[in-house]
Amino acid sequence: MSDSILNLTPFVPSDIALQASSLPDQATQLNRLSAQLTGRLAKPAQATLERYMRVINSYYSNLIEGNATRPHEIRAAHSGQYSSDPAKRDLQKESVAHMAVQQWLQNQSPDLTEVFSPSFIKQVHARFYQQLPESLWDVKDQQGQVLGRVVPGEWRSQPVIVGRHVPPKANDISALISSFSDTYGSGRFKGDQRLIAIMAAHHRFAWIHPFLDGNGRVGRLITDAALKAAGLESYGVWCLSRGLAKRTGDYKQLLASADITRQGDLDGRGQLTEKGLLIFCDYMMATAIDQIDYINSLLDLSELRKRIDAYVSARNDHRVPGIQGELKPIASLILHTAFMYGELERSHALELCGMPDRSARRLLSQLKSDGLLSDTSNRSSLRWEIPEHAEPWYFPNLAPQV
Repeated sequence: MSDSILNLTPFVPSDIALQASSLPDQATQLNRLSAQLTGRLAKPAQATLERYMRVINSYYSNLIEGNATRPHEIRAAHSGQYSSDPAKRDLQKESVAHMAVQQWLQNQSPDLTEVFSPSFIKQVHARFYQQLPESLWDVKDQQGQVLGRVVPGEWRSQPVIVGRHVPPKANDISALISSFSDTYGSGRFKGDQRLIAIMAAHHRFAWIHPFLDGNGRVGRLITDAALKAAGLESYGVWCLSRGLAKRTGDYKQLLASADITRQGDLDGRGQLTEKGLLIFCDYMMATAIDQIDYINSLLDLSELRKRIDAYVSARNDHRVPGIQGELKPIASLILHTAFMYGELERSHALELCGMPDRSARRLLSQLKSDGLLSDTSNRSSLRWEIPEHAEPWYFPNLAPQV
């Protein structure tokens, strides 16, 4: 075994470095903002938003890796409608695979020990790659020459170069991941320090580069699961990848800056630069805060009501592509109330309509038919939904529409 196991240090910035930084305050702020967002959302509305955001997260995480399949193309593929172009079809499958792993992670609800375990990391990679076309298992250079082939869920068995970074030897990966797991999944980091450790772990995973390919997406999926496991219950309503993709150049540059070895006695006591790790963690924390702030602003009740009103007006002016039929203005109140409560009892919905029973039932049937509300039976509550045709009005600028 080489000395590369030592090169993971420091696992997190030292207490002295943290005290001189804004990271502890940022971690406290992130926890507070997440709790606020969780508290303002009804559980059914949160579930709807999390389901909707899987597409957004898939879009942005894949965009970082060069897959620019748009959200509407991802949704089409998710419903079985793939492009006739083989290359585009493969990329759609990649996006859908990413969504499937997100769903699996949510169903598993792992704790931090499990998230950072070697077996779980391998399982995330395997689940992602096993759903991809085998044409995407080949790793090629810029000239199209095949350099190797991914084995789903297995550590790489050959050397790689990532930009200027030369990751550890393949023979060292098992020991490095074991050290990674023992540190970040051990429970040694308490309170807000857990969030700082998760951001540091994101870099250290990328630095090890344990798989031949797929490390970026798997690393972000693991970070997603870790933030949820660390107590950020609203994670999934917002996603880190959107912020990282908005500044991909900064993200990749700061990952690379944290790769370098320690720069003298004032740069910590580990083998790698503490200053670079500190700056990277600061960037990740600031990005998370920015994204949760953004989603909080989108879900502000008064502002969302205005956008729902704008959607209903657009329907009545025939400005909503792909959807026919005008809506009665009272639909705005019904949809907004459905968001606030997550779902509506039918009797409450009928009362809100403020019209004769037959007309009210006709309106509710129209809202269901248009995908704005859903139910599971003729007697169940009506759940608030986000159909694709309402997206540009409900959540402008969250992701590209076309």
